Amino acid sequence: MEKNEPIYVAGHRGMVGSAIVRKLQTEGFTNLITRTRQEVDLLDPDAVKSFYAETKPAVVVVAAAKVGGIVANFEKPVEFLLENLQIQNNLISGAADAGARKLLFLGSSCIYPKFAPQPIPEDSLLTGALEPTNEPYALAKIAGIKLCQSYARQYGKNFISAMPTNLYGPNDNFDLHTSHVLPALIRKVHVAKQTGAATVPIWGTGTPRREFLHADDLADACHFLLEKYDSPEIVNIGCGEDVTIRELAETVCDVIGYEGSLEFDTSKPDGTPRKLLDMSKMFGMGWKPRISLRDGIRDAYDWFLANVEAK
Repeated sequence: MEKNEPIYVAGHRGMVGSAIVRKLQTEGFTNLITRTRQEVDLLDPDAVKSFYAETKPAVVVVAAAKVGGIVANFEKPVEFLLENLQIQNNLISGAADAGARKLLFLGSSCIYPKFAPQPIPEDSLLTGALEPTNEPYALAKIAGIKLCQSYARQYGKNFISAMPTNLYGPNDNFDLHTSHVLPALIRKVHVAKQTGAATVPIWGTGTPRREFLHADDLADACHFLLEKYDSPEIVNIGCGEDVTIRELAETVCDVIGYEGSLEFDTSKPDGTPRKLLDMSKMFGMGWKPRISLRDGIRDAYDWFLANVEAK
């Protein structure tokens, strides 16, 4: 990519989008385009079309989405399916119509079947039933992948798709009602330490295994793909290692300095038993993550203390 070509990062205020903006700025890109929700309503196709006509981005990164954890997905399936379809359809088709030379669509590891082989290779897509707790979100993301691939096949567009694993880091959502497991654990454990609570309640059995990647490592991978990857075939982005939810919670407790106990509510759903991405494709191209889970949790906790707890 040229350092001065216009690059639009959709969703720049979110955890992923903000990390990508930071990475591109660090790499010397000087013509980054960002817009808030108030400036451009991504649910409105006419607004997106006008925005593209005005800014004419050469490169588009689709990091905007409606996201949430198990509770949010369970309570708002219509919104998770409909809004994500609308956002990505407007951004992808609008970029094609506006002549963008490259687009990176960020999907999710939840696109894969609930009982996919572990680690999950990219060719597991659409080989089995999805995890019911986030099926609407996963279906929207699969549609985005297929739209990018269709533009590549029908119109020769260089539209690529990457599937990140579970993400965390600065600008994460720490709302206990809508957040994912790691930021929720950080907040729960912090509150337990501050209040002197003897236990921390956690959904499920603690046995499911999950992979976690710091948002800055994802941003580094996105920059790598924008520079070096031009295939419409999807590519996984993870760290290649997983931990149980219990091990994750214990690490959070250790980082925060909480000495109480964990209380697992086995009446609540676990979700997918294991979700570890096969990283042979990315690793084979020469990319590797740099931030360890413990260091990443410390970074996320420091950001929480400075930006959420301090308010």
